[in-house]
Amino acid sequence: MTTPVSGVVAVLATLDTKGAEAALLKEELTGLGLRAAVVDVGPRPGAGADVTAEEVARAADHDLAVLGGRARRDAAMHAMAVGAARLLERWHDGGYLLGVVGVGGNQGTSIAATAMRGLPIGLPKLVVSTVASGNVRGFVGDSDIVMMFSVGDLLGGPNGVTRGVLRRAAGAVAGMVRAGEPDPSRTNGSARPRIAVTAFGNTHTAVTTAIAELDRAGYDAVPFHASGASGSAMERLIDAGEFAGVLDLTTHELLAELFPADIYTPVRPGRLTAAGRAGIPQVVAPGGLEYHCFAAADTIPVPLRDRPVHHHNPNNTNVRASAEELARVATVLAARLNAAAGPVTVLVPERGWSEVGAPGGVLHDPAANRAFTDTLRGALADRVTLRVLDRTINDPAFATAATAALLDHLATRPAAVAR
Repeated sequence: MTTPVSGVVAVLATLDTKGAEAALLKEELTGLGLRAAVVDVGPRPGAGADVTAEEVARAADHDLAVLGGRARRDAAMHAMAVGAARLLERWHDGGYLLGVVGVGGNQGTSIAATAMRGLPIGLPKLVVSTVASGNVRGFVGDSDIVMMFSVGDLLGGPNGVTRGVLRRAAGAVAGMVRAGEPDPSRTNGSARPRIAVTAFGNTHTAVTTAIAELDRAGYDAVPFHASGASGSAMERLIDAGEFAGVLDLTTHELLAELFPADIYTPVRPGRLTAAGRAGIPQVVAPGGLEYHCFAAADTIPVPLRDRPVHHHNPNNTNVRASAEELARVATVLAARLNAAAGPVTVLVPERGWSEVGAPGGVLHDPAANRAFTDTLRGALADRVTLRVLDRTINDPAFATAATAALLDHLATRPAAVAR
């Protein structure tokens, strides 16, 4: 028998078009021992709401009659998303929001995902969507929203295909809720202070070496792939106070932020700023900064097609960054690190910043890398330590030096080791 769980799962839907689907999700969640509340997020109200569209609009300081009538469609959708987000935040702050599930087409997906994105990472969030098989970065951002493809269209109520999808979605949310419940039979394996570490496949050896050394030193290393969304999520978690320090070995996302044709452009600006705001120690290296990332080779911008290229896989192509581009990156990096409230060390592996940028690699270009280092040296404040090591980034000695520098900072700042 399923044990009831205290709290509520919010079901977000535009009930004028997705009422039957929302009702099925609520029914399934109830059958799984969870209380569910249907929230109507549509600018045109429907039936069956536990929280009406009027209440959602009021939460955003809007009049539903205006939103559903004279307001421009995108403005109305944004207002309903804001209202739903505020309601969800209140429920979470009150301690009774167990999770959120949304269902919709493009409009409903946009409203539901926007409403969910500000909720803490770890709270269950899932959207059943007709557009989940496409590029969902704009919906998910740096949150941990699960996107589930509806397979069939969400029209005319659940059918032989979508009914099963919706039932499994309810089961997935129920499973996530229960997986998050405290288990008194287990000890918390993450009780040690956490260190954020950034990673790429091309900096794998450096990262795994550092993680092992941090583990031996009593820290829980949490790696983040420098893919734009993951680095942004790391910055978000740093702002939330989740980390005692940062070992930023793979800073490619800063290049992507400045040259946003890159597929790993951060989903929010301000990479390499959260640790400085938090005042926690950070050790920074230029891992993966020497190349742009694009999708398949035919997506490389025409002006860059005469540069050295590494074909990482059929959907990931790396193009060498120029000296001028790296000098610009160094200028921005220095400004962000100079503003940090905590201790900062920059380590530059002079022989290469990635596996393919090392001697013999197709992207090896010491002259372009020197433009970065020289610019950085001239722009960093005296309080920021800069060390240039005669190593490649994947030489274990480099990772050992970087880890030791961070541990030295942490040893002099015990108050920073809070979680």
